[in-house]
Order: sequence, then structure tokens, then C-alpha cells
Amino acid sequence: MVKFISKTANEILDGSLAYQVWMGVLILLALLGLNAYARQLASGLSTSGMGDEVSWGLYIANFAFLVGMAAAAVMMVIPAYIFKDREMHKVVIFSELFAVAAMIMCILFIMVDLGRPDRLWHMIPFIGYFNWPGSLLTWDVIVLNIYLLLNVYVCVYLLYATYHRRKPVPGYYIPVVFLAIAWAPSIHTVTAFLFQGLGGRAFWNTGLIAPRFLASAFAAGPAFMIIVITLLKQMGKIEFDHKVIDRIRVIVTVSLLVNIFFAGSELFAEFYSDSAHTVHISHLFGLHGKSVLAPWIWASMAFNITAAVILLSQLRRRQGPVLFSCILIITGIWIEKGIGFVIPGFIPSPLGDFVQYVPTMNELVICLGIWAFGLLVYTLFLKTAIPILEGRWQAEN
Repeated sequence: MVKFISKTANEILDGSLAYQVWMGVLILLALLGLNAYARQLASGLSTSGMGDEVSWGLYIANFAFLVGMAAAAVMMVIPAYIFKDREMHKVVIFSELFAVAAMIMCILFIMVDLGRPDRLWHMIPFIGYFNWPGSLLTWDVIVLNIYLLLNVYVCVYLLYATYHRRKPVPGYYIPVVFLAIAWAPSIHTVTAFLFQGLGGRAFWNTGLIAPRFLASAFAAGPAFMIIVITLLKQMGKIEFDHKVIDRIRVIVTVSLLVNIFFAGSELFAEFYSDSAHTVHISHLFGLHGKSVLAPWIWASMAFNITAAVILLSQLRRRQGPVLFSCILIITGIWIEKGIGFVIPGFIPSPLGDFVQYVPTMNELVICLGIWAFGLLVYTLFLKTAIPILEGRWQAEN
């Protein structure tokens, strides 16, 4: 164990100039975020742009997006283990490691959204009042933490066995993999139920939230993995058959088209029926009063449609357009599930007040710091996992 820790430290500290700069920038941003959170902790949520009318802002928006990114790891696992696609096995560990990093970021975004994080102990079973099974929040806590533990176990076991030159025993991890496959949709579904269950927020009173959450997650998550494995391949860190990227691209394309269809179906229902939801979505699109959200949601729609056109055209055969479409998908879905979903639920308020939400600089720095910390953790995961998986770093006999 001492030798492993020593090797890990050497591997993490050793790297090219680009790697050192990348790590330095992430550490700096994470520290700036920590400093901003210290100011929020001292002064309260008054340092953010949230208030009585809009009580969920960028923190919950990022949480909703990252839950989906974590759940999307299952789209790599299913072809690898259920359909026994050997080529996909190479990306499974990378997607599950990102699921762990994404879950860590989810927990951090929830922590910074709490006005009194010192009272978190109230949710500890047998110590506080967990309120299970009556509260959907407790269900969310359960499914998120169990999903985190499942992915940690699979990653640690596979890497540990490979490091010691042992063939992983299927009975030790395959049942956990299948449990994670079944569990992954639940973490995003329960998150969707948290929104759907708020009867006083008409914008979220639709049965399409959970399906849309899953479809968008299964588009953005694999899109991120295409970017990661392409960059790792270009840097000479790993070798992948191009068919792997083609298979992931098909997953992204189908999921994106389903997500666009769901969005179109919901827009039709809202505008054609002129229901109670319509005032929220009309404001979101800038059709009902002045809205700072309108440019964002129109940009999101443009990004998703442009990405779909690229992935359905002959441009999908070229690496550059595919990477560009993946960036558009991630950005578009981040806007759609955050700024275009969480915040409009509060505008207008149940009393009919149109209060605009604009995040403060302190709020933005905290969000940037958490993202930097998550990417830092994922970078360290990859830096440790790649040499083990490639056979360059193994235990001595």
C-alpha cells in the first residue's frame, strides 16, 4: 500500500508542461471558489442572487445537470456488459470514474446551496430526523449516495485487480455493475420527482420531466466522454478503435433526437393549450415581459438543433465537426436543464411577481470553483487509472 501511494504521488506530480499548467489552473480556481464560499458562509446566501422569490439558482441548476452526467455512465456500461462489446470495455472505467467525480460535484453544489450546512446532521439516520420514506429529499439522498458507492466499488476493484495483475472475478463486480445499471435512471428520476412534486410551481407540473432528464443526460454524458477519449488518444495516453467513438456517437445522436422531440412535444402542449404553465414558458422565451433568460434558452435550442444537424449529416464522419457538436450538446443541455428549467419555475412567483434572477460574482466564482475541483479530481483519477489499465504500472512480484 505504501508503494502504491508513493507511485500515485509520483505519477500525479510528474507530467508535461501542459499538464502542470492545467492542474495549476484548476487548483487556483478551486481555491478561489473555496474563498468565495467562505464569504458566503460568513454572510449567508445574501451574497448570491437568490431571494424569497427565486430561491433556487445556479447551484441547483448545476446539480440537476451533473446528476444526469453521472447517470449517463450507464450508457457506456450497457453495451460493454449486457451486449458484451469488448471495445466498449475500454471506456467503461473512464465513464464510471467521471460518474464518481460528477457525484462529488453534486454533493458540493447541494452543500453550497444550504444556508445552514451545520444543520446537515439532521438528515443522518438515527441521529437526526431522516423522514424516510415520506420525503422525496431523503429518497434523493439515498439514491445519490448508493450510486456513488456502487461506482466507487467497481472502479476500485477493477483497478486494484489490474494493478496486482489479477483477472477480475466476475462474481465480485458484475452483480454490482448490473445493480448500477438499474440504479442509474433512478437518481435522475428521483431528482425529476423533486421538481414534479412541487404543486405550487406550475412550470414543473408535467410528466415529461423525468423522460426529458434521462434523454438529455444520455446525450450530454456520452458527448463528454467522446471529448475525453479523443483528447486522451491525441495526447498518446491511450489507444482506441475508432469504432468506439462511432458507437458512442450513435448513442448521443439518438438521445439528442429524443430530447428534442420531448422538448417540441412539451412546447406544443404549453402554447396550444394555453394552460397555467404558459406564463412561465412565455416569460422564459421572452414572449411575456422582459426576460434575461430568453437569450439563453434560444441559444440552447440553436445549439441542440445545430448539433443534431451535424450528427445526421456526412460531417459526422469527421472528427472536428463531431467534437464541435459534442461541445454544443453539453452547453445546450446545461442551459436547458439549468437556466432554462430550474429558474423559470420561480418566475413568476405564485403571487404573480416577475422577479429577475441574476447570479452574483461570488455565486459564479463558487460554481466555477466546484467545477474546477471536479475536473481536478477526474484528472487525478485518469492520471492514476490510465497507466494501470495500459499495463505500465503494476505491483512488483
